[in-house]
Amino acid sequence: MRPSMRPGGGPLTVSVRRGLLLESTHRVHAVVADAAGRIAGSWGDAGRSTVLRSAAKPFQALPLVADGAADHFGLSTEEIALCCGSHNSEEAHLAVARSTLAKAGVAESLLVCGPHPPLLRERERELAAAGTPRTSIMSNCSGKHAGMLALAAFHSWPLEGYEDPAHPVQLRMRRELARWARCDPRAIPSAVDGCGVPTLAIPLTDLAAAMARLVAAAGEGGAPGRVVGAMVSHPFMVAGTDRLCTRLIEAEGGRVIAKTGAEGVYAAADRERGLGVAVKVEDGAWRAAPPALLAVLTRAGILSQDAAGALAEHVEPPLANTLGDVVGRLAVDP
Repeated sequence: MRPSMRPGGGPLTVSVRRGLLLESTHRVHAVVADAAGRIAGSWGDAGRSTVLRSAAKPFQALPLVADGAADHFGLSTEEIALCCGSHNSEEAHLAVARSTLAKAGVAESLLVCGPHPPLLRERERELAAAGTPRTSIMSNCSGKHAGMLALAAFHSWPLEGYEDPAHPVQLRMRRELARWARCDPRAIPSAVDGCGVPTLAIPLTDLAAAMARLVAAAGEGGAPGRVVGAMVSHPFMVAGTDRLCTRLIEAEGGRVIAKTGAEGVYAAADRERGLGVAVKVEDGAWRAAPPALLAVLTRAGILSQDAAGALAEHVEPPLANTLGDVVGRLAVDP
């Protein structure tokens, strides 16, 4: 085991340098764990309670497959992958979200995820130039919401109000996450996510262990195998153009999966070694999350050299000014 992988190290620091000047810093807590919950390495507070946000999506997609809804409606692996994703609102993403709703016989108007600017700036400019109004299907979470509505339709649960914490869909999601995190579902704190549905908080160690259990179970097939397999087969649906989740899955040939969450959260797993990874940027800065995740994967011996080279712009993201000139970089301190 590498010295940097010893449990109990201090937080990582992502430094933002403008030229030679240190301008900002972001503290990062992270943990690597196996399916038994044993910590292989940690930085900062491994037990930090962390609001999962979109990092929970692979677990939230599991009931759709496990309960039989995906088979009942004939959902494709591409559609299952989008249920796990935080997409760029690119045309392919919107088409798959709509096809999921159509197969389930659910109206697009029932989506409660509000619209927001696309996560990909080029796509935002494209839609603005075309005068395209923002709608809920363009939310990065529309795949997850389409899956939730499909689950409700399959069980004949009410479609309206599916975002309510007491709705059967949300209770089912809570139980599923608790099963993988090995905790009492009634004890998991919750709040409202940016897309309107409940978001839950668990310790970083539990998230890392849950990811390790997910990929271990995926090797045996079943719902975990189909969900993880969908992410690996269709990484574009997990995020999209220029996004790290997509690029990392592609660069590692599906050996590593990753799922981002808002406010500087990342979950990842090494399918071969059975290790899960959880990362939280303390101040919630999204810009610091990609280099932090890749630094953890590197120090854990998970990220291959070839992938590190292919992902160089995420390892040390450039800092550009309004003219497009690179004037600095973000990097994780040694």
